Amino acid sequence: MTINFHDEALAMQDELVERRRDFHRHPELAFQEVRTAGIVATALNELGLEVQTGVGKTGVIGMLEGDHDGPTLLVRADMDALPILEENKTDYVSSNSGVMHACGHDGHTTIGLAVARMLSERRSDIHGRIKFVFQPAEEIGQGAQAMISDGALTSPRPDYSIGLHLWNDMPIGEVGVTAGPCMSAADIWRCTITGRGGHGANPNQTRDPILAAAQVITALQSIVSRNVDALDSAVVTVGSLHAGDAFNVIPDTAELKGTLRTYLKSTKDLVHQRVREICEGVAAAMGCAADLELIPMTVTVNNNPDIADRIAGIAARQVGSNNVHRDVRTMGSEDVSLFMDDIPGCYFFVGSANAERGLNYPHHNARFDIDEAALPIAAAILADAAASFVIP
Repeated sequence: MTINFHDEALAMQDELVERRRDFHRHPELAFQEVRTAGIVATALNELGLEVQTGVGKTGVIGMLEGDHDGPTLLVRADMDALPILEENKTDYVSSNSGVMHACGHDGHTTIGLAVARMLSERRSDIHGRIKFVFQPAEEIGQGAQAMISDGALTSPRPDYSIGLHLWNDMPIGEVGVTAGPCMSAADIWRCTITGRGGHGANPNQTRDPILAAAQVITALQSIVSRNVDALDSAVVTVGSLHAGDAFNVIPDTAELKGTLRTYLKSTKDLVHQRVREICEGVAAAMGCAADLELIPMTVTVNNNPDIADRIAGIAARQVGSNNVHRDVRTMGSEDVSLFMDDIPGCYFFVGSANAERGLNYPHHNARFDIDEAALPIAAAILADAAASFVIP
């Protein structure tokens, strides 16, 4: 069945913009999305969906049952914001000081509700069901697992999964759909280097953990350049170094924190091994000891090739084949990967940047904003993609 979701979504544009701006004005951090979840639950109830709240603390699930038997499709949208003080001057700027939708999740929630509305009007055509999953805490990589632990992938278990990300690395009117890995696995690492503190004037009496930490930081940069295959991808980042509080005191400890990003498990294992060897070995060489903690965060977002091809074709109908890019990858991570880990699916990118209007600041920037014309484009593609699984 051919359905003109493009025109339907376009007719909803004013409503989509109004809803997205409301979410933008009232951002909520991970596991605090009480207002957002309440709006989502109310909207889904009004559409006649079977609604569960409090899934993974603040997550919401809306089940749309079709009139005919068929597969179960999971459609996911995330809801949380970031701890950033917004610097935009719009009339929909964040009213929650120090909290901001700087990644597009306000748009994702809006799009998810629009798709639920369009498809809820077609129950008689639906063969199977659609499980709309509105997820908390994506920004800290914990929301998907929290919902899964509360049964999001049961009763019934989805057969397929899809989702999207508004993407300010891509101009509006363009779409990225990649077969295979498209977003990296992410791990957190923490290393405490312990030496022996003392007076800054007598470093010979100490085992300086700051000096050891500096050597560790430098050595870690050799992992990507000298250990990882040049045709593979990895990132080793030190995001934090804290040691001492006084100018004339060498402290006992120094703490490093950072993130590791990889696509392949073999590369992940290699990076983990080298980080451990460097932290422990370099610290020992400097007369210190290193205690390393590696914390898994997300797995790779790995798109099913057949589903990616299907969505690429659907996107081409909406924006033209020349505007659909089949090799858009990022070392950014997404815990949607946990929903997709053993469920065939596809997570794709919808361009939301407009440089001429100054709407091209990167994600997680205090000036981030989107061209809201991306909302109906994304809603039409996601609705069309969902329909392709459940409407013959």
